[in-house]
Amino acid sequence: MTKLSVNINKVATLRNARGGNNPDVERVARDCEMFGAQGITVHPRPDERHIRYQDVRLLKDIVSTEFNIEGNPIDSFRELVLEVKPRQVTLVPDGHDQLTSNHGWDTVEHRSFLTDICGLFREAGIRTSIFVNPDPRMVEGAKLCGADRVELYTEPYASGFLADREAAIAPFVEAAQEARRQQLGLNAGHDLSLVNLHYFHQQIPWLDEVSIGHAIICDALYMGLRNTIAQYLMALR
Repeated sequence: MTKLSVNINKVATLRNARGGNNPDVERVARDCEMFGAQGITVHPRPDERHIRYQDVRLLKDIVSTEFNIEGNPIDSFRELVLEVKPRQVTLVPDGHDQLTSNHGWDTVEHRSFLTDICGLFREAGIRTSIFVNPDPRMVEGAKLCGADRVELYTEPYASGFLADREAAIAPFVEAAQEARRQQLGLNAGHDLSLVNLHYFHQQIPWLDEVSIGHAIICDALYMGLRNTIAQYLMALR
């Protein structure tokens, strides 16, 4: 079964808006796991506008499922990951002031850099995934960099789903097939939701993991966190 990893960044955003510790990020992580999520994802950024580096350190001893830390591997991020040693690190090419992730790595152009980063985390026993656009060349490039998995950037699929879901999914199927040929694990994330997740999973049933945050928190405002996670798990069956 494809694992559901809940990105809890938006919970931290809400907490930071008022200061204090409400909502409690660590408690939400525990609750997500208790409600059936098979992983927790965080994406700390240098300005700490949502998840803070200290949150990541505290979550290390709280998350009992798979802990995934994603972000741009700048010096401070690399040091944090090597300190915490999560099960997985996902490399994302975010700018320091970027609102949200909006593209994957060019694994051909940045092959030397990414190879060094993958080697660094491999030595520490951390599985490494590279965030890529749905392009077979980028998937092949990730393999050459020494990655264990790729995560497909799914915003183009989500934005095109309602107009023509077959056209929207086509490049992702092609990229996913390349990942399988390259014997890479396969993750997906960004703007997946209850509207489009089930069809995505139907077409690419060998997905290892999806990482979803914004949509889950939005849905939880209406359905509650427990019921929301249950609905997402159903979409992956």
